[in-house]
Amino acid sequence: MRIAQVAPLSESVPPRMYGGTERVASWLTEELVRQGHHVTLFASGDSKTSAELIACAPQGLRLAGIRDHTASHLAMLAKVRERAASFDIIHFHLDLLQHAVFTDLAHKCVTTLHGRLDLPDFLPVYEAYPQMPLISISDCQRNPMPATANWLATVRHGLGPGLCPFDGRGGDYLAFLGRITPEKRPDRAIEIAKRAGMPLKIAAKVDPFDEDYFRTRIMPLLDHPLIEYIGEIDEVQKSAFLGGARALLFPIDWPEPFGLVMIESMSAGTPVIAWRNGSVPEVVKDGVSGILVDTIAEAVAAAQHCVAMDRFAVRQHFENHFTAARMATDYLDAFDRLLHSSRDPRKAAE
Repeated sequence: MRIAQVAPLSESVPPRMYGGTERVASWLTEELVRQGHHVTLFASGDSKTSAELIACAPQGLRLAGIRDHTASHLAMLAKVRERAASFDIIHFHLDLLQHAVFTDLAHKCVTTLHGRLDLPDFLPVYEAYPQMPLISISDCQRNPMPATANWLATVRHGLGPGLCPFDGRGGDYLAFLGRITPEKRPDRAIEIAKRAGMPLKIAAKVDPFDEDYFRTRIMPLLDHPLIEYIGEIDEVQKSAFLGGARALLFPIDWPEPFGLVMIESMSAGTPVIAWRNGSVPEVVKDGVSGILVDTIAEAVAAAQHCVAMDRFAVRQHFENHFTAARMATDYLDAFDRLLHSSRDPRKAAE
């Protein structure tokens, strides 16, 4: 199959530091190439891939200091449009702009929605272009969307091989990995660690619009012997960081669409202590790959219990459900269904 993968330009593919969507686009692209498909990746020029790379910006826009990415993404869509006839499937990892540009090619276009859909700002686009096929990354992600949304499938993320290798020993600290932002609740993670009497290592980036929250709400909580703030880390550091932890704290306070860090942690054999919000019950098997909680007190008890959890069972849950090979298979099934329906005159007449 001839497949175009259209990634955001915010980060390289894969990203050098933080960047969940670009990371998933990379894992999927590499797995599709490994399976023998001809893949063209539209991404920033500093991306690294075994697919054909069409550079649409010299480097990832965030680290280049470019804040408004609209113009760059529109220019990228023009490049995709120029080559559209050479693809069987055009797979977008962008949320909005392609809907207005590729409506006439809806029969071979797919958009994976990677972000939150519970904000009303973006809903008019999905209401205006109901013919554009969509893929969700969890079932719960779909809840706020209009009834006219054209869902093709739910495809949960899968991790590329060898990226977070299994660590059967773990360590004695709790881990928090991701972004410093109110909905991720790093303050909860800090409180859990202090109450449990366990060290907490925080590896997280701070976006410009969260700097005030970090400075006023989180920094005052860091002055404690149990709490260590590391900052943003790369892929190599992440592997050791997760593998060396007793448990990952995922104390979210919002409807998380997926939560990539959870499967990265499970890949390393490290159980996840997570609030029962959003996609969490679809990702973590309670009592096997982690513990689902609703309160700080429950999280503190879970942190004490995690030392007895079977890290091999955590890893096995990952292997059964969240590999890149499984993700690619699910996407290919969805692509085949879309192409079959577009060739079926009965479907076209509906």
